[in-house]
Amino acid sequence: MTVTLTERAAQRVQNFLAKRGKGIGLKLAVKTSGCSGLAYALEFADQAADDDLHFDSHGVTLLVDPKSHAYLDGTVLDFVREGLNEGFKFDNPNAKGACGCGESFAV
Repeated sequence: MTVTLTERAAQRVQNFLAKRGKGIGLKLAVKTSGCSGLAYALEFADQAADDDLHFDSHGVTLLVDPKSHAYLDGTVLDFVREGLNEGFKFDNPNAKGACGCGESFAV
């Protein structure tokens, strides 16, 4: 399986990378955090680690470490605007629950 971006999210990442002036893509990871146990981590990637998995989605390279991939496999990352707020939204088929504030999830 893979990790993918929607077209809207890919455009947003491409815009961020262009403004930043460097980077090979986006690194997605999972870290232990929050009241549900796990939290998503996103950062721009300037280089890939040797063991990173590479996924291409709408022209954007996504990097995922093997440990995080077990939690992110099948995830679709979208960019949404809800009222005055906007941000990335994870549609993760592995998540069995999330905390009330939406900052963490459980599998």
